[in-house]
Amino acid sequence: MLSNQDVDHFRTHGYYLYKKQLFSPDKLDRLEAIFKEHLADKGDKLSDELDTPHFRDPRLLEFLLADEVLDLVEPLVGPDIALWTSHFISKDPYVGRETPWHEDSAFWDGRLSEYDRIVTVWLALGPSNRENGCMRVIPGTHHNGFSSYRPTDQTVSTFHAEIVEVDESAAVDFELERGECSLHDGRIVHGAGPNSSSVRRTGYTMRYFPASVRVLPVPQNEGWKIWLARGRDLAGNVAAFS
Repeated sequence: MLSNQDVDHFRTHGYYLYKKQLFSPDKLDRLEAIFKEHLADKGDKLSDELDTPHFRDPRLLEFLLADEVLDLVEPLVGPDIALWTSHFISKDPYVGRETPWHEDSAFWDGRLSEYDRIVTVWLALGPSNRENGCMRVIPGTHHNGFSSYRPTDQTVSTFHAEIVEVDESAAVDFELERGECSLHDGRIVHGAGPNSSSVRRTGYTMRYFPASVRVLPVPQNEGWKIWLARGRDLAGNVAAFS
């Protein structure tokens, strides 16, 4: 599904915008219906904190292990693919918090044996644009290693820390229509503004890593679950973390 030119763009810049429909209309509708159930059941949790929902809801494996997704990430991850995590992301109209500049890999530091070729698919379940706080990336920063962080105010921010220094003039906005998706390297610097519009911003992130990478036996990984999505479990993670 990705051409050699698309793969080269991803390797160089750390991201790719897939401006096509990832799933069929019926399949996308089913995924959105599952999201709405999770949102309704969230209780007093903030709607941008619906993390690892597939741990609790096996219906999501239909989408996470789907050929439509795996065919898209295989040229970037390789033929042996493991599912690392997923996350429903929802920014409420007008009050959705900003997502500070960060690298996903910084929050996984010490949990994996390697951090290259971890790919996130960010699937839009509704329109994602500048007005409702779409994702933004700083191209090429996946080559830089871990950044320095400082604490944030979590009443207005989704994370407890943010990167100290970012050249926002280089940022690329990931504007997507419902059903389209983006792909980004787990090491790239990215963030998102708050939702200042009347339209909820909703996405489903699906994260994959090479099945040759070891998930380390550290306290942060206790209770974690790993699925072999395609190919061979070269690191033995499924037996250890499932």
